[in-house]
Amino acid sequence: MPDRMFEEGIKAGRLEPAAYETGFVDLHPPLGSHEAIIAADRCYFCHDAPCITACPTDIDIPLFIRQIATGTPDAAAKTILSQNIMGGMCARVCPTEQLCEQACVREEAEGKPVLIGQLQRYATDHLQAQGVHPFVRAASTGKRVAVVGAGPAGLSAAHRLAMLGHDVVVYDARPKPGGLNEYGIATYKTPDGFAQGEVDWLLKIGGITVETGRALGADLSLDGLKAEFDAVFLGMGLGGVNALDATGADKEGVLDAVDFIADLRQASDVASVPVGRDVVVIGGGMTAVDAAVQAKLLGALNVTLVYRRGRDRMNASPFEQDLAASKGVRIVTHAVPKAVHGNGAVREIEFDYVGDDMAPTGQTLRLAADQVFKAIGQTLEGDSLPALEGRKIAVDAQGRTSVQGVWAGGDCASGGDDLTVTAVAEGRDAAMDIHAVLSGSA
Repeated sequence: MPDRMFEEGIKAGRLEPAAYETGFVDLHPPLGSHEAIIAADRCYFCHDAPCITACPTDIDIPLFIRQIATGTPDAAAKTILSQNIMGGMCARVCPTEQLCEQACVREEAEGKPVLIGQLQRYATDHLQAQGVHPFVRAASTGKRVAVVGAGPAGLSAAHRLAMLGHDVVVYDARPKPGGLNEYGIATYKTPDGFAQGEVDWLLKIGGITVETGRALGADLSLDGLKAEFDAVFLGMGLGGVNALDATGADKEGVLDAVDFIADLRQASDVASVPVGRDVVVIGGGMTAVDAAVQAKLLGALNVTLVYRRGRDRMNASPFEQDLAASKGVRIVTHAVPKAVHGNGAVREIEFDYVGDDMAPTGQTLRLAADQVFKAIGQTLEGDSLPALEGRKIAVDAQGRTSVQGVWAGGDCASGGDDLTVTAVAEGRDAAMDIHAVLSGSA
């Protein structure tokens, strides 16, 4: 174990070079052709299959698995992509263990579901590796649609609209398109630049222009977009981060987990990303797990994930929790941050233990920390937005907002779970409604 692992403070290069290479490899190695056939043969090809119902994008899972089993993976990919144009990314990051695979009849009977996620990846990777785009754009309608946000919802909407013949301009505040897929998902889940590769492949449909460094509320206004375009889709996600309600939370070393993940994703060399010796992550979702695991993989000696409720209430799936534990992350539950201690920079963080009713028990916990990552939820940012429901844009079942001609979907909109696959479905469905309105069939 390198001596740098024991050094206090936030430092880069805590591990030997080989450790970074092994730590940040693909979390789920892809299936080979023979493995895919064997996995596909386990499917019962159920009529009225529960796995379809469990999929937010309604992919015909038995059909694409049968297509793999018969040696036609490209046909399987088209089946997937017709419902979920970002099926490659979703195969990597979707919590299949809670959705389609949990619903699989073999999971109920044997505790061992069909490997739906890995089979989906096998098919989509096989097609995309050829540089082939399976869909042809319809004749131009002459209609123009603005999409704000180049994340899963925005890109899904843009692709479906372009395929239907509309001209689409996608605006995004960041330097690269991709949104959460590019900036917000652990490096070990999507290595080798897959997120950008998928965006490049998606854009091959044609009819989509991407403008980066353009943000709503900065150089874009909703009124301006409405005046220039026939329809507007808002899919900009959640740009703000909830504040940490603890004394001394402004100390150096207290950081947003999303920024840490983004910095790591954009680093040309992961060894150059600094990490503390003693790291504390506050939160219970997948962002918290991603930050904690990656801190450990970067060489942090002690990593503790602290959540205010019990493990059964964590948004991170049992698989994600077990993954964190397997990497050496300690999980502490029923603890709420009380104070951040240190002279200018964090050196220790104090928690109150709480019961199920969130009432303090009178007992406290102190953890050494030279780096604290907040993963306690994000907030919608922006002025002059459509009406809100809670802290998100209110939408109906079609994704329509309170403003005529404006739709919304993904994390910025009310409704479904904050998952990539849900965002893709909402972008697709809103695009279909936009098309119906623009074509006069709504």
